Amino acid sequence: MTTPKRKTPETLRSHRWFASDDIRGFAHRQRMQQQGLNREEFMGRPVIGIINTWSDLSPCHAHLRERAEAVKRGVLQAGGYPLELPALSLGEVMVKPTTMLYRNLLSVECEELLRSLPIDGAVLMGGCDKTPPALVMGALSMDLPVIFMPAGPMLNDRYRGEAVGAGTHTKKFFAEYTIGAIDKSQWMAMESRMTRSVGTCNTMGTASTMTAIVEALGLSLPGSMAIPAVDAAHTRMAWQCGHRAVEMVWEDLKPSRICTAAAFRNAVVTYVALGGSTNAAVHLPAMAGRAGIELNLDEIDAIARDVPVIANLYPSGTRLMEDFFYAGGLPTVLRKVAAHLDLSTLTCTGRTLGENLADWPEVEEDGTILDPAAPLKQGVGDCAEAGLAMAVVRGNLAPNGAVIKPSAASPHLLRHTGPALVFDSNAEMFEAMADPDLDVDENTVLVLRNGGPIGGPGMPEWGNLPIPKKLLQKGVRDMLRISDSRMSGTHYGTCVLHVSPESAIGGPLALLRTGDRVRLDIGARSLDMLVSDEELEARRRQWSPPPQPYTRGFTRIYQNEVTQAHLGCDFASLSGNDPTPEPPIH
Repeated sequence: MTTPKRKTPETLRSHRWFASDDIRGFAHRQRMQQQGLNREEFMGRPVIGIINTWSDLSPCHAHLRERAEAVKRGVLQAGGYPLELPALSLGEVMVKPTTMLYRNLLSVECEELLRSLPIDGAVLMGGCDKTPPALVMGALSMDLPVIFMPAGPMLNDRYRGEAVGAGTHTKKFFAEYTIGAIDKSQWMAMESRMTRSVGTCNTMGTASTMTAIVEALGLSLPGSMAIPAVDAAHTRMAWQCGHRAVEMVWEDLKPSRICTAAAFRNAVVTYVALGGSTNAAVHLPAMAGRAGIELNLDEIDAIARDVPVIANLYPSGTRLMEDFFYAGGLPTVLRKVAAHLDLSTLTCTGRTLGENLADWPEVEEDGTILDPAAPLKQGVGDCAEAGLAMAVVRGNLAPNGAVIKPSAASPHLLRHTGPALVFDSNAEMFEAMADPDLDVDENTVLVLRNGGPIGGPGMPEWGNLPIPKKLLQKGVRDMLRISDSRMSGTHYGTCVLHVSPESAIGGPLALLRTGDRVRLDIGARSLDMLVSDEELEARRRQWSPPPQPYTRGFTRIYQNEVTQAHLGCDFASLSGNDPTPEPPIH
Protein backbone atom coordinates (compact mmCIF):
# COMPACT_ATOMS: atom_id res chain seq x y z
CA MET A 1 0.00 0.00 0.00
CA THR A 2 1.46 3.36 -1.02
CA THR A 3 0.38 6.96 -0.88
CA PRO A 4 -2.20 7.88 -3.55
CA LYS A 5 -1.06 8.84 -7.04
CA ARG A 6 -1.15 12.62 -7.27
CA LYS A 7 0.92 13.61 -10.31
CA THR A 8 0.00 13.46 -13.99
CA PRO A 9 2.39 13.62 -16.97
CA GLU A 10 1.46 17.26 -17.54
CA THR A 11 2.45 18.21 -13.99
CA LEU A 12 5.86 16.57 -14.01
CA ARG A 13 8.67 19.03 -13.42
CA SER A 14 10.52 17.78 -16.51
CA HIS A 15 7.46 18.73 -18.58
CA ARG A 16 8.69 22.36 -18.39
CA TRP A 17 11.81 21.38 -20.35
CA PHE A 18 10.42 18.89 -22.84
CA ALA A 19 6.78 19.66 -23.65
CA SER A 20 6.69 23.21 -25.02
CA ASP A 21 6.43 23.97 -28.74
CA ASP A 22 8.81 26.93 -28.60
CA ILE A 23 12.44 26.90 -29.67
CA ARG A 24 13.64 25.96 -26.17
CA GLY A 25 11.45 22.88 -25.98
CA PHE A 26 12.58 21.91 -29.47
CA ALA A 27 16.24 22.27 -28.47
CA HIS A 28 15.81 20.21 -25.30
CA ARG A 29 14.11 17.36 -27.17
CA GLN A 30 16.64 17.62 -29.95
CA ARG A 31 19.60 17.23 -27.61
CA MET A 32 18.08 14.20 -25.91
CA GLN A 33 17.50 12.58 -29.29
CA GLN A 34 21.07 13.46 -30.23
CA GLN A 35 22.05 10.71 -27.79
CA GLY A 36 20.04 8.12 -29.70
CA LEU A 37 16.83 8.34 -27.67
CA ASN A 38 13.27 8.30 -28.93
CA ARG A 39 10.94 11.04 -27.75
CA GLU A 40 8.79 8.44 -26.03
CA GLU A 41 11.66 7.35 -23.79
CA PHE A 42 11.79 10.59 -21.81
CA MET A 43 8.62 12.55 -22.52
CA GLY A 44 5.67 12.11 -20.17
CA ARG A 45 7.72 9.86 -17.89
CA PRO A 46 9.26 10.68 -14.51
CA VAL A 47 12.89 11.59 -15.12
CA ILE A 48 14.93 10.17 -12.25
CA GLY A 49 18.34 11.61 -11.48
CA ILE A 50 20.82 9.11 -10.08
CA ILE A 51 23.19 11.20 -7.96
CA ASN A 52 26.25 8.94 -7.93
CA THR A 53 29.23 9.65 -5.66
CA TRP A 54 31.39 6.89 -7.16
CA SER A 55 35.15 7.51 -7.38
CA ASP A 56 38.32 5.50 -7.92
CA LEU A 57 39.65 7.16 -4.76
CA SER A 58 36.65 6.22 -2.65
CA PRO A 59 36.78 2.48 -1.85
CA CYS A 60 33.57 2.87 0.15
CA HIS A 61 31.81 3.73 -3.13
CA ALA A 62 33.87 1.71 -5.63
CA HIS A 63 30.88 -0.48 -6.51
CA LEU A 64 28.39 2.33 -7.12
CA ARG A 65 28.90 2.42 -10.88
CA GLU A 66 27.63 -1.17 -11.00
CA ARG A 67 24.79 -0.40 -8.60
CA ALA A 68 23.73 2.53 -10.78
CA GLU A 69 22.96 0.02 -13.54
CA ALA A 70 20.62 -1.84 -11.19
CA VAL A 71 18.96 1.45 -10.22
CA LYS A 72 18.46 2.26 -13.92
CA ARG A 73 16.77 -1.10 -14.50
CA GLY A 74 14.39 -0.38 -11.66
CA VAL A 75 13.57 3.07 -13.02
CA LEU A 76 12.97 1.80 -16.54
CA GLN A 77 10.83 -1.12 -15.44
CA ALA A 78 8.68 1.23 -13.36
CA GLY A 79 8.08 3.44 -16.40
CA GLY A 80 10.54 6.23 -15.67
CA TYR A 81 13.65 7.44 -17.43
CA PRO A 82 17.01 7.37 -15.51
CA LEU A 83 19.82 9.89 -15.87
CA GLU A 84 23.06 9.24 -13.99
CA LEU A 85 24.66 12.41 -12.61
CA PRO A 86 28.18 12.16 -11.13
CA ALA A 87 28.72 14.17 -7.96
CA LEU A 88 31.61 14.99 -5.63
CA SER A 89 32.85 11.83 -3.90
CA LEU A 90 33.77 12.32 -0.26
CA GLY A 91 35.86 9.26 0.50
CA GLU A 92 37.27 9.32 4.03
CA VAL A 93 41.00 8.73 4.53
CA MET A 94 42.07 9.99 1.09
CA VAL A 95 40.50 13.48 1.11
CA LYS A 96 42.61 16.07 2.91
CA PRO A 97 42.48 17.93 5.19
CA THR A 98 39.06 16.39 5.83
CA THR A 99 35.88 15.47 3.98
CA MET A 100 34.02 17.66 6.46
CA LEU A 101 35.42 20.67 4.61
CA TYR A 102 33.43 19.55 1.56
CA ARG A 103 30.18 18.25 3.07
CA ASN A 104 28.44 21.55 2.40
CA LEU A 105 29.89 21.70 -1.12
CA LEU A 106 28.37 18.31 -1.97
CA SER A 107 25.06 19.45 -0.47
CA VAL A 108 25.11 22.48 -2.80
CA GLU A 109 26.01 20.29 -5.77
CA CYS A 110 23.16 17.88 -5.03
CA GLU A 111 20.65 20.70 -4.61
CA GLU A 112 21.72 22.51 -7.77
CA LEU A 113 21.93 19.37 -9.92
CA LEU A 114 18.32 18.68 -9.01
CA ARG A 115 17.27 22.30 -9.52
CA SER A 116 19.07 23.13 -12.76
CA LEU A 117 18.19 20.00 -14.75
CA PRO A 118 14.91 18.39 -15.90
CA ILE A 119 14.68 16.06 -12.89
CA ASP A 120 11.42 14.87 -11.32
CA GLY A 121 12.92 12.75 -8.56
CA ALA A 122 16.21 11.18 -7.57
CA VAL A 123 18.07 8.23 -6.13
CA LEU A 124 20.90 9.42 -3.88
CA MET A 125 23.84 6.99 -3.89
CA GLY A 126 26.42 7.15 -1.10
CA GLY A 127 27.42 5.94 2.30
CA CYS A 128 30.84 7.19 3.38
CA ASP A 129 30.69 9.50 6.39
CA LYS A 130 29.85 12.95 5.01
CA THR A 131 28.03 11.73 1.91
CA PRO A 132 24.69 10.77 3.52
CA PRO A 133 24.21 14.07 5.39
CA ALA A 134 25.42 16.10 2.40
CA LEU A 135 23.05 14.41 -0.06
CA VAL A 136 20.13 14.60 2.35
CA MET A 137 20.84 18.28 3.09
CA GLY A 138 20.80 19.08 -0.62
CA ALA A 139 17.67 17.03 -1.19
CA LEU A 140 15.85 18.66 1.71
CA SER A 141 16.69 22.10 0.31
CA MET A 142 15.43 21.19 -3.18
CA ASP A 143 12.48 19.09 -1.95
CA LEU A 144 11.94 16.74 -4.87
CA PRO A 145 10.95 13.09 -4.26
CA VAL A 146 14.15 11.24 -3.36
CA ILE A 147 15.24 7.89 -1.99
CA PHE A 148 18.66 7.25 -0.47
CA MET A 149 20.55 4.11 -1.56
CA PRO A 150 23.24 3.29 1.07
CA ALA A 151 26.59 2.00 -0.19
CA GLY A 152 26.65 -0.75 2.44
CA PRO A 153 29.41 -1.90 4.82
CA MET A 154 32.47 -3.97 3.93
CA LEU A 155 32.89 -7.58 5.04
CA ASN A 156 34.31 -8.65 8.41
CA ASP A 157 37.84 -9.84 9.08
CA ARG A 158 39.26 -11.87 11.97
CA TYR A 159 42.60 -11.75 13.80
CA ARG A 160 43.53 -14.29 16.45
CA GLY A 161 39.89 -15.25 16.88
CA GLU A 162 38.70 -11.66 17.23
CA ALA A 163 36.31 -9.89 14.85
CA VAL A 164 38.32 -7.17 13.17
CA GLY A 165 37.09 -4.16 11.26
CA ALA A 166 38.21 -0.85 9.82
CA GLY A 167 39.17 2.15 11.91
CA THR A 168 38.69 0.87 15.44
CA HIS A 169 41.24 -1.89 15.11
CA THR A 170 43.62 0.20 13.03
CA LYS A 171 43.90 2.58 15.97
CA LYS A 172 44.12 -0.25 18.49
CA PHE A 173 46.74 -2.25 16.62
CA PHE A 174 48.84 0.80 15.78
CA ALA A 175 49.29 1.47 19.49
CA GLU A 176 50.58 -2.11 19.87
CA TYR A 177 52.82 -1.73 16.80
CA THR A 178 54.26 1.50 18.22
CA ILE A 179 55.60 -0.29 21.29
CA GLY A 180 56.69 -3.45 19.42
CA ALA A 181 53.88 -5.77 20.55
CA ILE A 182 53.06 -6.35 16.87
CA ASP A 183 55.97 -6.85 14.47
CA LYS A 184 56.40 -5.46 10.96
CA SER A 185 55.30 -8.64 9.16
CA GLN A 186 52.10 -8.86 11.21
CA TRP A 187 51.41 -5.17 10.61
CA MET A 188 51.81 -5.57 6.84
CA ALA A 189 49.59 -8.63 6.84
CA MET A 190 46.83 -6.68 8.62
CA GLU A 191 47.17 -3.86 6.10
CA SER A 192 46.25 -6.17 3.25
CA ARG A 193 43.31 -7.97 4.84
CA MET A 194 41.57 -5.89 7.51
CA THR A 195 39.43 -4.21 4.85
CA ARG A 196 38.27 -7.24 2.88
CA SER A 197 35.92 -5.71 0.34
CA VAL A 198 34.55 -2.48 -1.01
CA GLY A 199 32.03 -0.73 1.20
CA THR A 200 31.95 1.55 4.20
CA CYS A 201 33.62 0.92 7.57
CA ASN A 202 32.10 -2.15 9.19
CA THR A 203 31.96 -0.73 12.70
CA MET A 204 29.21 1.54 14.04
CA GLY A 205 31.34 4.45 12.87
CA THR A 206 30.07 7.57 11.19
CA ALA A 207 29.16 5.88 7.91
CA SER A 208 26.82 3.32 9.47
CA THR A 209 25.55 5.85 12.00
CA MET A 210 24.52 8.25 9.25
CA THR A 211 22.99 5.64 6.92
CA ALA A 212 21.01 4.38 9.93
CA ILE A 213 19.85 7.93 10.67
CA VAL A 214 18.73 8.37 7.04
CA GLU A 215 16.82 5.08 7.20
CA ALA A 216 15.18 6.08 10.49
CA LEU A 217 14.19 9.42 8.97
CA GLY A 218 12.28 7.45 6.36
CA LEU A 219 14.39 8.21 3.28
CA SER A 220 15.77 4.67 2.75
CA LEU A 221 14.11 1.30 2.26
CA PRO A 222 13.66 -0.67 5.51
CA GLY A 223 16.74 -2.70 6.36
CA SER A 224 18.79 -1.32 3.49
CA MET A 225 21.61 0.30 5.49
CA ALA A 226 22.90 -2.98 6.92
CA ILE A 227 23.16 -4.94 3.65
CA PRO A 228 26.86 -5.64 2.97
CA ALA A 229 28.14 -3.84 -0.11
CA VAL A 230 29.03 -7.04 -1.97
CA ASP A 231 25.94 -9.07 -1.00
CA ALA A 232 23.60 -9.98 -3.86
CA ALA A 233 20.80 -8.43 -1.81
CA HIS A 234 22.54 -5.08 -2.25
CA THR A 235 22.06 -5.15 -6.02
CA ARG A 236 18.42 -6.15 -5.56
CA MET A 237 17.97 -3.25 -3.14
CA ALA A 238 19.44 -0.86 -5.73
CA TRP A 239 16.83 -2.05 -8.25
CA GLN A 240 14.10 -1.47 -5.67
CA CYS A 241 15.35 2.08 -5.08
CA GLY A 242 15.06 2.89 -8.78
CA HIS A 243 11.61 1.33 -9.04
CA ARG A 244 10.33 3.06 -5.92
CA ALA A 245 11.71 6.47 -6.98
CA VAL A 246 9.36 6.49 -9.97
CA GLU A 247 6.37 5.69 -7.79
CA MET A 248 7.37 8.44 -5.34
CA VAL A 249 7.29 11.00 -8.16
CA TRP A 250 3.74 10.03 -9.13
CA GLU A 251 2.78 10.21 -5.45
CA ASP A 252 4.57 13.56 -5.03
CA LEU A 253 6.17 12.08 -1.92
CA LYS A 254 8.74 14.74 -1.07
CA PRO A 255 11.23 14.93 1.82
CA SER A 256 9.17 17.72 3.40
CA ARG A 257 6.37 15.17 3.96
CA ILE A 258 8.79 12.63 5.45
CA CYS A 259 11.43 14.57 7.39
CA THR A 260 9.29 16.12 10.10
CA ALA A 261 10.31 17.09 13.63
CA ALA A 262 9.00 13.71 14.81
CA ALA A 263 11.09 11.91 12.19
CA PHE A 264 14.21 13.75 13.35
CA ARG A 265 13.48 12.74 16.92
CA ASN A 266 13.22 9.13 15.69
CA ALA A 267 16.62 9.62 14.05
CA VAL A 268 18.16 10.76 17.35
CA VAL A 269 16.66 7.77 19.17
CA THR A 270 18.23 5.55 16.51
CA TYR A 271 21.61 7.23 16.85
CA VAL A 272 21.83 6.71 20.60
CA ALA A 273 20.36 3.19 20.59
CA LEU A 274 23.14 2.20 18.19
CA GLY A 275 25.85 3.90 20.25
CA GLY A 276 26.63 5.83 17.09
CA SER A 277 29.37 8.24 16.14
CA THR A 278 29.76 11.61 17.86
CA ASN A 279 29.83 13.11 14.36
CA ALA A 280 26.05 12.72 14.28
CA ALA A 281 25.91 15.58 16.79
CA VAL A 282 27.21 17.85 14.02
CA HIS A 283 25.27 16.38 11.09
CA LEU A 284 21.84 16.06 12.70
CA PRO A 285 21.42 19.78 13.51
CA ALA A 286 22.60 20.66 10.00
CA MET A 287 20.18 18.24 8.35
CA ALA A 288 17.28 19.36 10.50
CA GLY A 289 18.13 22.98 9.78
CA ARG A 290 17.66 22.38 6.05
CA ALA A 291 14.13 21.20 6.87
CA GLY A 292 13.48 24.33 8.92
CA ILE A 293 13.59 22.33 12.16
CA GLU A 294 15.69 23.37 15.14
CA LEU A 295 17.47 20.42 16.71
CA ASN A 296 19.95 21.39 19.42
CA LEU A 297 22.51 19.53 21.49
CA ASP A 298 20.37 19.61 24.64
CA GLU A 299 17.59 17.68 22.87
CA ILE A 300 20.10 15.04 21.77
CA ASP A 301 21.53 14.83 25.29
CA ALA A 302 18.05 14.41 26.79
CA ILE A 303 17.24 11.51 24.46
CA ALA A 304 20.63 9.92 25.17
CA ARG A 305 19.83 9.94 28.89
CA ASP A 306 16.63 8.03 28.21
CA VAL A 307 17.47 5.53 25.44
CA PRO A 308 19.99 2.74 26.16
CA VAL A 309 22.68 1.49 23.78
CA ILE A 310 21.51 -1.90 22.51
CA ALA A 311 23.80 -2.52 19.53
CA ASN A 312 26.80 -4.67 20.43
CA LEU A 313 29.01 -3.14 17.76
CA TYR A 314 32.49 -1.66 17.71
CA PRO A 315 33.72 0.73 18.98
CA SER A 316 31.41 0.40 22.02
CA GLY A 317 30.78 -3.35 21.62
CA THR A 318 32.47 -6.40 20.11
CA ARG A 319 30.78 -7.12 16.75
CA LEU A 320 30.65 -5.72 13.24
CA MET A 321 28.14 -4.69 10.60
CA GLU A 322 28.00 -8.05 8.86
CA ASP A 323 26.81 -9.50 12.18
CA PHE A 324 24.31 -6.65 12.45
CA PHE A 325 22.90 -7.58 9.04
CA TYR A 326 22.41 -11.20 10.07
CA ALA A 327 20.79 -10.03 13.32
CA GLY A 328 18.01 -8.23 11.46
CA GLY A 329 19.50 -4.80 10.84
CA LEU A 330 18.02 -1.49 11.84
CA PRO A 331 14.31 -2.49 11.85
CA THR A 332 15.08 -5.01 14.60
CA VAL A 333 16.69 -2.24 16.67
CA LEU A 334 13.76 0.09 16.05
CA ARG A 335 11.24 -2.52 17.15
CA LYS A 336 13.12 -2.91 20.44
CA VAL A 337 13.04 0.85 21.14
CA ALA A 338 9.58 1.40 19.65
CA ALA A 339 8.34 2.92 22.92
CA HIS A 340 10.63 5.89 22.24
CA LEU A 341 9.57 6.34 18.60
CA ASP A 342 6.75 8.08 16.78
CA LEU A 343 5.57 5.19 14.62
CA SER A 344 3.14 7.37 12.65
CA THR A 345 5.88 9.11 10.64
CA LEU A 346 5.69 8.63 6.88
CA THR A 347 8.53 6.89 5.02
CA CYS A 348 9.70 6.55 1.43
CA THR A 349 7.70 3.34 1.10
CA GLY A 350 4.51 5.39 1.33
CA ARG A 351 3.76 3.63 4.60
CA THR A 352 4.37 4.66 8.18
CA LEU A 353 7.40 3.61 10.17
CA GLY A 354 5.15 1.45 12.34
CA GLU A 355 3.70 -0.35 9.30
CA ASN A 356 7.19 -1.03 7.96
CA LEU A 357 8.33 -2.46 11.29
CA ALA A 358 5.24 -4.63 11.65
CA ASP A 359 6.15 -6.43 8.42
CA TRP A 360 9.82 -6.92 9.22
CA PRO A 361 10.67 -10.61 9.78
CA GLU A 362 11.69 -11.82 13.21
CA VAL A 363 15.32 -12.95 13.52
CA GLU A 364 16.73 -15.25 16.19
CA GLU A 365 18.67 -13.21 18.74
CA ASP A 366 22.43 -13.82 18.76
CA GLY A 367 23.74 -11.14 21.11
CA THR A 368 24.32 -8.49 18.44
CA ILE A 369 21.10 -6.56 19.12
CA LEU A 370 20.24 -6.53 22.81
CA ASP A 371 17.14 -6.03 24.88
CA PRO A 372 16.73 -2.49 26.31
CA ALA A 373 16.31 -4.03 29.77
CA ALA A 374 19.86 -5.40 29.48
CA PRO A 375 21.76 -2.78 27.46
CA LEU A 376 25.31 -3.01 26.20
CA LYS A 377 26.81 -1.11 29.14
CA GLN A 378 25.56 -0.19 32.57
CA GLY A 379 26.68 2.50 34.93
CA VAL A 380 29.91 1.67 36.70
CA GLY A 381 30.43 2.42 40.39
CA ASP A 382 29.57 6.05 41.02
CA CYS A 383 29.31 6.78 37.28
CA ALA A 384 25.77 6.02 36.20
CA GLU A 385 26.46 7.70 32.84
CA ALA A 386 29.14 5.24 31.69
CA GLY A 387 26.81 3.44 29.29
CA LEU A 388 25.38 6.47 27.48
CA ALA A 389 25.89 6.94 23.76
CA MET A 390 26.42 10.67 24.05
CA ALA A 391 26.60 13.45 26.60
CA VAL A 392 26.86 17.21 26.19
CA VAL A 393 29.11 19.08 28.61
CA ARG A 394 29.37 22.82 29.19
CA GLY A 395 31.44 25.14 31.32
CA ASN A 396 34.05 27.84 31.03
CA LEU A 397 35.93 25.71 28.48
CA ALA A 398 32.88 25.07 26.28
CA PRO A 399 30.12 27.66 26.83
CA ASN A 400 28.18 26.46 23.77
CA GLY A 401 28.81 22.80 24.48
CA ALA A 402 31.11 19.90 23.71
CA VAL A 403 30.30 16.22 23.25
CA ILE A 404 31.63 12.93 24.57
CA LYS A 405 30.71 9.30 23.96
CA PRO A 406 30.68 7.68 27.41
CA SER A 407 29.97 4.19 26.08
CA ALA A 408 33.35 4.19 24.29
CA ALA A 409 35.21 5.91 27.15
CA SER A 410 36.93 4.70 30.32
CA PRO A 411 34.48 5.10 33.25
CA HIS A 412 37.20 6.15 35.70
CA LEU A 413 38.02 9.15 33.49
CA LEU A 414 34.46 10.46 33.18
CA ARG A 415 34.98 12.30 36.46
CA HIS A 416 38.54 13.50 36.30
CA THR A 417 40.70 16.48 37.18
CA GLY A 418 44.25 16.86 35.90
CA PRO A 419 46.85 19.25 34.48
CA ALA A 420 46.51 20.25 30.83
CA LEU A 421 49.15 19.57 28.20
CA VAL A 422 48.20 21.88 25.34
CA PHE A 423 49.12 21.60 21.66
CA ASP A 424 48.41 24.24 19.03
CA SER A 425 48.72 21.97 16.00
CA ASN A 426 48.41 18.35 14.99
CA ALA A 427 52.04 18.27 13.82
CA GLU A 428 53.30 19.64 17.15
CA MET A 429 51.28 17.04 19.03
CA PHE A 430 52.48 14.04 17.01
CA GLU A 431 56.11 15.11 17.34
CA ALA A 432 55.75 15.35 21.11
CA MET A 433 54.08 11.95 21.49
CA ALA A 434 57.33 10.12 20.74
CA ASP A 435 59.44 12.20 23.18
CA PRO A 436 60.61 9.95 26.04
CA ASP A 437 61.12 13.03 28.22
CA LEU A 438 57.66 14.49 27.69
CA ASP A 439 56.31 15.82 30.99
CA VAL A 440 53.15 13.71 31.10
CA ASP A 441 51.52 10.96 33.14
CA GLU A 442 48.21 9.11 33.08
CA ASN A 443 46.48 11.96 34.93
CA THR A 444 47.43 14.58 32.36
CA VAL A 445 44.67 16.02 30.18
CA LEU A 446 45.82 16.14 26.54
CA VAL A 447 44.44 19.17 24.67
CA LEU A 448 44.55 19.95 20.95
CA ARG A 449 43.20 23.26 19.68
CA ASN A 450 42.91 25.00 16.30
CA GLY A 451 41.04 21.99 14.96
CA GLY A 452 37.56 23.50 14.65
CA PRO A 453 35.54 24.38 11.55
CA ILE A 454 37.53 27.57 10.90
CA GLY A 455 40.80 26.60 12.56
CA GLY A 456 41.23 23.16 10.97
CA PRO A 457 39.95 24.22 8.55
CA GLY A 458 36.92 21.97 8.24
CA MET A 459 37.04 20.42 11.72
CA PRO A 460 39.26 17.41 10.91
CA GLU A 461 39.15 14.09 12.77
CA TRP A 462 42.07 14.90 15.05
CA GLY A 463 40.25 14.56 18.37
CA ASN A 464 41.32 10.99 19.19
CA LEU A 465 44.71 12.26 20.35
CA PRO A 466 47.38 9.55 20.51
CA ILE A 467 48.66 8.30 23.85
CA PRO A 468 52.32 9.29 24.42
CA LYS A 469 54.68 6.43 23.65
CA LYS A 470 56.23 6.50 27.14
CA LEU A 471 52.78 5.85 28.63
CA LEU A 472 51.88 3.16 26.09
CA GLN A 473 54.98 1.31 27.22
CA LYS A 474 53.66 1.49 30.80
CA GLY A 475 50.32 -0.01 29.77
CA VAL A 476 48.27 3.20 29.61
CA ARG A 477 45.65 2.92 26.86
CA ASP A 478 43.35 5.86 27.61
CA MET A 479 43.59 9.42 28.89
CA LEU A 480 41.21 12.35 29.05
CA ARG A 481 41.58 14.24 25.77
CA ILE A 482 39.93 17.50 24.71
CA SER A 483 39.71 19.19 21.32
CA ASP A 484 37.61 21.52 19.17
CA SER A 485 38.08 19.02 16.33
CA ARG A 486 36.10 15.83 15.65
CA MET A 487 36.96 12.15 16.04
CA SER A 488 36.41 9.28 13.64
CA GLY A 489 33.26 7.39 14.57
CA THR A 490 35.32 4.19 14.49
CA HIS A 491 37.56 5.39 17.32
CA TYR A 492 37.18 5.11 21.08
CA GLY A 493 38.50 6.59 24.29
CA THR A 494 37.68 9.38 26.73
CA CYS A 495 37.63 12.20 24.20
CA VAL A 496 35.74 15.48 24.64
CA LEU A 497 35.12 16.87 21.17
CA HIS A 498 33.50 19.71 19.20
CA VAL A 499 34.38 22.30 21.87
CA SER A 500 32.35 25.37 20.96
CA PRO A 501 33.13 28.13 20.32
CA GLU A 502 36.39 26.95 18.78
CA SER A 503 39.80 28.30 19.70
CA ALA A 504 40.53 29.90 16.30
CA ILE A 505 37.81 32.51 16.86
CA GLY A 506 38.76 33.17 20.47
CA GLY A 507 36.76 30.50 22.26
CA PRO A 508 37.95 29.79 25.84
CA LEU A 509 40.02 26.84 24.64
CA ALA A 510 42.36 29.45 23.13
CA LEU A 511 43.10 30.76 26.64
CA LEU A 512 44.02 27.42 28.23
CA ARG A 513 47.69 26.95 29.10
CA THR A 514 49.81 23.90 29.81
CA GLY A 515 49.70 23.24 33.55
CA ASP A 516 46.20 24.65 34.10
CA ARG A 517 43.99 22.14 35.85
CA VAL A 518 40.99 20.88 33.88
CA ARG A 519 37.93 19.20 35.39
CA LEU A 520 35.43 16.95 33.61
CA ASP A 521 32.34 15.84 35.54
CA ILE A 522 30.05 13.78 33.35
CA GLY A 523 27.34 13.65 36.00
CA ALA A 524 27.19 17.43 36.20
CA ARG A 525 27.69 17.67 32.41
CA SER A 526 30.49 20.14 33.08
CA LEU A 527 33.88 20.90 31.56
CA ASP A 528 35.94 23.62 33.18
CA MET A 529 39.45 24.96 33.48
CA LEU A 530 40.18 25.82 37.08
CA VAL A 531 41.38 29.32 36.29
CA SER A 532 39.92 32.52 37.76
CA ASP A 533 37.76 34.81 35.65
CA GLU A 534 40.23 37.62 36.25
CA GLU A 535 43.13 35.58 34.90
CA LEU A 536 41.10 34.49 31.88
CA GLU A 537 40.20 38.09 31.12
CA ALA A 538 43.87 39.07 31.28
CA ARG A 539 44.74 36.25 28.89
CA ARG A 540 41.98 37.29 26.53
CA ARG A 541 43.44 40.78 26.27
CA GLN A 542 46.74 39.23 25.21
CA TRP A 543 45.21 36.79 22.70
CA SER A 544 45.30 37.31 18.95
CA PRO A 545 43.78 35.00 16.33
CA PRO A 546 46.08 32.51 14.60
CA PRO A 547 47.03 33.47 11.02
CA GLN A 548 44.84 32.01 8.31
CA PRO A 549 46.71 31.26 5.07
CA TYR A 550 43.56 30.87 2.97
CA THR A 551 42.90 34.13 1.12
CA ARG A 552 40.88 32.74 -1.78
CA GLY A 553 39.15 29.60 -3.06
CA PHE A 554 36.56 27.31 -1.56
CA THR A 555 38.31 27.11 1.80
CA ARG A 556 38.04 30.88 2.17
CA ILE A 557 34.33 30.70 1.31
CA TYR A 558 33.98 27.93 3.88
CA GLN A 559 35.66 29.92 6.63
CA ASN A 560 33.50 32.96 5.88
CA GLU A 561 30.23 31.04 5.88
CA VAL A 562 30.51 28.10 8.28
CA THR A 563 28.67 28.05 11.59
CA GLN A 564 30.09 26.60 14.81
CA ALA A 565 29.91 22.92 15.76
CA HIS A 566 26.89 23.18 18.06
CA LEU A 567 24.90 24.61 15.13
CA GLY A 568 25.94 21.89 12.68
CA CYS A 569 28.72 23.59 10.69
CA ASP A 570 26.38 24.39 7.82
CA PHE A 571 26.82 27.54 5.77
CA ALA A 572 24.72 30.37 7.15
CA SER A 573 23.28 31.10 3.71
CA LEU A 574 22.22 27.47 3.16
CA SER A 575 20.26 26.78 6.34
CA GLY A 576 16.51 27.14 6.61
CA ASN A 577 13.74 26.00 4.29
CA ASP A 578 12.74 29.18 2.51
CA PRO A 579 11.83 28.22 -1.07
CA THR A 580 14.27 28.92 -3.88
CA PRO A 581 12.60 29.83 -7.21
CA GLU A 582 12.61 27.29 -10.00
CA PRO A 583 14.98 28.29 -12.82
CA PRO A 584 13.36 30.26 -15.64
CA ILE A 585 13.46 28.49 -19.00
CA HIS A 586 14.14 30.85 -21.89
